[in-house]
Formats: sequence, C-alpha cells, structure tokens
Amino acid sequence: MIHLLTTLPFTLSIVKMNAPALEKVDCPLLLARIGNTPLVPITSPNARVQILGKAEWFNPGGSVKDRAGRAIFETAIADGRMTRAKILLDATSGNTGIAYAMVGAALGYRVALVMPENVSDERKKIVRAYGAELIVSDPLEGSDGAIRVARELAQDATKFFYADQYNNDANWRAHYETTAPEIWEQTRGRVTHFVAGVGTSGTLMGTGRRLKELNRAIQLIEVQPADELQVIEGLKYMASSIVPGIYDAQIADRHIAIDTDAAYRETHRAARAEGLFVGLSAGAAIAAARQIAAEIETGIVVVVLPDGGDRYLSTALWQ
Repeated sequence: MIHLLTTLPFTLSIVKMNAPALEKVDCPLLLARIGNTPLVPITSPNARVQILGKAEWFNPGGSVKDRAGRAIFETAIADGRMTRAKILLDATSGNTGIAYAMVGAALGYRVALVMPENVSDERKKIVRAYGAELIVSDPLEGSDGAIRVARELAQDATKFFYADQYNNDANWRAHYETTAPEIWEQTRGRVTHFVAGVGTSGTLMGTGRRLKELNRAIQLIEVQPADELQVIEGLKYMASSIVPGIYDAQIADRHIAIDTDAAYRETHRAARAEGLFVGLSAGAAIAAARQIAAEIETGIVVVVLPDGGDRYLSTALWQ
C-alpha cells in the first residue's frame, strides 16, 4: 500500500546550486507551506496499475507554480538580481503569475505580469488581489505574445528584473529539489512512470532528472496538445511555439499528444466520478496517465495535477 502523505520537511531557503556562499532568504511561514502536496488515488483502467495524482492545488497559491515562483524569486534576491528598487516582471498564462504575486506580497516586493487578455477572469482577479500590476497582451497570440511583450518591457533593466520563467534554471531546479524527492518518498521508491504536461516544462525537466538519478528505469511521459489548433491552457505545442530554453526534448521517454476534447472529457470525468475538481491541463495529464495504465502490465503511475478547477469556472470548460 502506498503512503499518500509525504513527511519530507520543506527547506526554508533556496539558493543556486554550484554558487558561492549566497545569502539565504528569510522565508515567511506561508511560503514554507509550499510543497509536500499529497498523492491522491485516481481510478485506473487496469487493476494491476495504480495511478496517483500529485495534488498541487494544496500549495498556498493553489498550483504547482508556487514551487517555481518561490524558487525564482528567492534565488534572484539571494544573488542580487532582484532588489527593492526593481519590479519582478514575467509573462504568464496565469498560475506562475499568481505564484509571483503571492510570493511578492509575502516578501514585500513589487510584481508586474503580462498575460494574454483571454486568460480566465479568476486568474486576472487573483493577481490583482495580491497587488500585482497586470498587463494584457493580444489573446490571439497566446503565451508567446505575452512573452514578446514582456521581453520588450524588460529592456528597461533599471526598472524591471525579468524573471523569464521559460529560461530560468531555478524553475526546473525547484522540482529537482522538492517535487521528485517527495514523489520518491511518498511511493517508497516504487514509482514506475511519471506523467506531466509541458508549458514552461520546468516540472517535467526537474522532476524527471531527479527521478532518473534515483532509478533509471522510471519512465518519463511528456504530455502536449495534439497540434497547434488544440488549446489546453497551461500546455505548449512545442513544434509551433517559442520553445523554452530549459526544455530538453530528450528527457522524456515518451511523448503523448492529447486533443482538447479528450482533455475536457477527462476533466469532467475526474470531477464527477472521482471528486477531483481540477483544471484542464490536469485533465489532459490524467488522460495520458490512464492511457499508460491501460498499456502496461503492472506499475505505479504518478501524474501531476497542476491546479484546481475553480480557476476555470468562467471559461467554456464548465459552461
């Protein structure tokens, strides 16, 4: 039987690896609660395969991006790139922006975020509630359009620290240092497959690298939209997108393409049959995990559930 609640302590400071004696960042108790999220069982199509979802909405900011948001913020403060005189700036489809806004409020730093205008109303309202400045970009250009606007604004280096989550190593290192060890401990080293969608790709890159170090036999499954016409908020179709600098296509052992309809169906099924109220990218990841479970003989499949469904109530997903 798998132990579903982790007991790993969360470290109160994050510094860059291979960096000389960096100052540690004092961490409010709120931010110390990031990580140590539970694994929840998901119905498997194969009685001999267990599927466990990493329930990332248990983070205080409500998503998996709390991990990277905190790591990026604290690493930049520790090495001097982020100061009180600057505003942290980044492009985001929502969850990383919420994480930045929460961390900035907790630590007393200003945050400015570029989001496509068509992200859910809930996400825009949440970042404003935390006091962050919101800059909207062309909805037809998606996350890539937000990146282009952020890069243009970031030319004013005296005003902004450009966090650049898509190219910031602190993004994937957050998962290398926390998400992977948690999964290993929670499954007692018995995890056989790890499934994650890719947007910035930090979750898969960091968790995957560490899990492979712990056991080379663990299979890493990457989930993307089926093509550029399939819109699954939070995920990128890499073939037609600005590819994140931290992304390495060779990390995954397998790539699974999910179309929007399948993601919708699995998101609805998870809510109504499992009691798991998750976002659309989580639905896509569950669809991939259930596909893997149907194909293998035995195993333990861990799938990342990036956020809850409450951030999508105003979208077509629940209408």
